[in-house]
Amino acid sequence: MIAYEHGTTLFHRLDPRSKLVAQFGFAFAAVTTTEPSVVAVLSLVALGTLAVARLSVFRVLWTYRFVLVLLALGPLFASLRFGPPWLALEHAPPSLLAGYQVVLVLFVSAAYVRTTPVRETRAAIQRHVPGRAGQLLGTGVGLVFRFFPVVLRDVRRARLALRARGGDELSTRERIQRLSLLTVEQAFSRGERLALALRARCFSWNPTLPRLAFGRADYPLVAAGLLLTGLGFVQVLGLPAAGSLPV
Repeated sequence: MIAYEHGTTLFHRLDPRSKLVAQFGFAFAAVTTTEPSVVAVLSLVALGTLAVARLSVFRVLWTYRFVLVLLALGPLFASLRFGPPWLALEHAPPSLLAGYQVVLVLFVSAAYVRTTPVRETRAAIQRHVPGRAGQLLGTGVGLVFRFFPVVLRDVRRARLALRARGGDELSTRERIQRLSLLTVEQAFSRGERLALALRARCFSWNPTLPRLAFGRADYPLVAAGLLLTGLGFVQVLGLPAAGSLPV
């Protein structure tokens, strides 16, 4: 599981707002483009982002392995037909490209999670989404980032405990039923303890959040995010590229 880790990389020193703008622009451009040259450039950007964040490609792929399995099945499902011909292989490449685009977005998102504290993300959201909606959204994001890894660890422990008690001898259906029941029970137990801890610590909807300030490196990143967003709109609207405009 990828979570925030303290570090001194360039991305650690950037403002979370600039990283969010750049991440949105990258994701928008990645999922809307079909040009091979643009996809190649975005691939280099994604790999460079992981390198700057000091995050291994293999670690990201292992973390999102279940998502990758579903993406790998996408071309097969896209090619299946309910009558002859049973396979339409011409539909596989677009599905394969869409899956690859999602992988690029996961790379950039993993770099953001790795280099951005949860409190800074919450501060960025609450200071730009007004009212109780921003407070609720910021609190929800913070709780998800902290609560989800704990739930995953509980699932792994439940699976190991089931295996240690002879769970491998059960049928697949019985294993899934018991593991699901254990996971739900542990999740509700975690939720009750979380609610009690929040009350004990005088949980506030409007806590004192860290100060956010742009540095010199944030402005080029915001400009890159806006440029990528514009590129995405060009792809969506089908506008001609600059080199193909009529004279």
